[in-house]
Amino acid sequence: MGLAVASPARWPGALAALAGWRRAVAAALFGAVGVLAFAPVDITFALVPAAVGLLWLLDGCAPGRAGLGRALGTGWWFGLGHFAAGFYWITEALLVDAEQFGWLAPVAVPGIAAGLGLVTALLAGTLHLSGLRGAARILAFAALWGMGEWLRGTLLGGFPWNLFGTGWSWSLAMQQSVALFGVYGLGLITALAAAAPAILAPPPSRCAEAGWRRGAVLAGAALLLGALGLWGGLRLGGLPAPGAVADSVPGVQLRLVQANIQQSLKWLPETRRRNFELHLSMSKVQGHDEASHIVWPETAAQFLLAEDEDAQAAVAAVVPSGGAVLTGTVRRDPATGEVWNSLLAIDGRGAVAGIYDKARLVPFGEYMPLRGILGLDKLTAGGTDFSAGPGPRSLRLPGLPPVSPLICYEAIFSGAVTDPQDRPAWLLNVTNDAWFGRSAGPYQHFAAARLRAIEEGLPLVRAANTGISAVVDPYGRIVARLGLGLRGVVDSPLPRGLAAPPPFTSLGNGWLAAGVALFLMLAGLMRRRPHNM
Repeated sequence: MGLAVASPARWPGALAALAGWRRAVAAALFGAVGVLAFAPVDITFALVPAAVGLLWLLDGCAPGRAGLGRALGTGWWFGLGHFAAGFYWITEALLVDAEQFGWLAPVAVPGIAAGLGLVTALLAGTLHLSGLRGAARILAFAALWGMGEWLRGTLLGGFPWNLFGTGWSWSLAMQQSVALFGVYGLGLITALAAAAPAILAPPPSRCAEAGWRRGAVLAGAALLLGALGLWGGLRLGGLPAPGAVADSVPGVQLRLVQANIQQSLKWLPETRRRNFELHLSMSKVQGHDEASHIVWPETAAQFLLAEDEDAQAAVAAVVPSGGAVLTGTVRRDPATGEVWNSLLAIDGRGAVAGIYDKARLVPFGEYMPLRGILGLDKLTAGGTDFSAGPGPRSLRLPGLPPVSPLICYEAIFSGAVTDPQDRPAWLLNVTNDAWFGRSAGPYQHFAAARLRAIEEGLPLVRAANTGISAVVDPYGRIVARLGLGLRGVVDSPLPRGLAAPPPFTSLGNGWLAAGVALFLMLAGLMRRRPHNM
């Protein structure tokens, strides 16, 4: 009987029986459905059919090595659908300069998804060879998914985008758990809960314990999520309103400038000065007298600001008394010709009061891998690849507590946003998401960055060219925000960080390793017992 007309009780068997292109399409569709969990759709429940569908498809693989090829293929097709649907917005960047890069649009996202699909293929193959069933298999799936997310966020520079833990962006209470064990830890538990209903499939053999064991697995997953949500709610309970004066840094009033300049107009020679002057004029709109510091987004100055005394003087004219303008720009070493994507702080004298150089560069965007083979330039303006900075650091700037700057997607790397030897008092993320238009990309970027505030117990200030610009307190609560595709300013006090760092900061993503080890140990214990349904 076909899956479309089968009763729900027969769905597991119908999926397991799929073969050929039908199996491939089903796996890809289940992977794509899981993307609905992420911003801006935010249907976390979509992870359930995704995980359950994958596991039921794997039930149709012959035991042992005989079915390994089918298991690997099923996992790969699942990953292809999941990552292609989740990263479709990358195509928008290629169409900014369609004449030069448009030909890559049909192949770039499928190519990236195909490569990342190798991670889910490895997961599926390992799970298949384990021979685990029932609750043990659910635990193993969650552990392997958690390991896969960490690999995806680490290997070849890493791209930890749309982690399962970010699927809770609608629930501030659930997000609080990242203060305990980070987004990877929350993703581990989310994967366990999403996969738990797969245990409802009829067991391969009957046993008296099967019924209650299944109920225990589902109840346990629900209770675990419920406990996290309850703890998060209690953590948030009784807090003063976001942005309360008592919880703000005295004497600091930030102005974030969101000029909303489209990427196709950003780097044209005839518009660069005009864009710079727009940032200057917006910095001076009503309320400037109350600001202490002004923040512009990534590459708001599309020229060598540190070498342009006239431009520095123009910036100094809008600097509030005793404060600074913090802006993204490009920076060059005249002696070596090296170029960096940087953040500069310009004080009231027009002097450079602080510099941060981006450390995590976007391949193909800020440097071109295999340039000699591919014969292509990077997507961003200029023929020279950017150099990488030394990594997270705390800047001490006029009138501000120590800050850890993060440029663009540096804010999505859990456990890698501060200098552990010099803890800052806040995080500053300047970015330019104009590359991705009004797609899901900017929403997903903001959702990921917001979790860093909770993990680190530090406020996050985010200035984005086209949005989303926001000030977020150390609990992830939004103090002020300007949405995507709008032009304007965000005026806000700077929230205080937590007096004591959250537990996550002590061990970082070592919490994930501990959770994976625990899940695998429990799965192993269940395997040794008879009837591990």
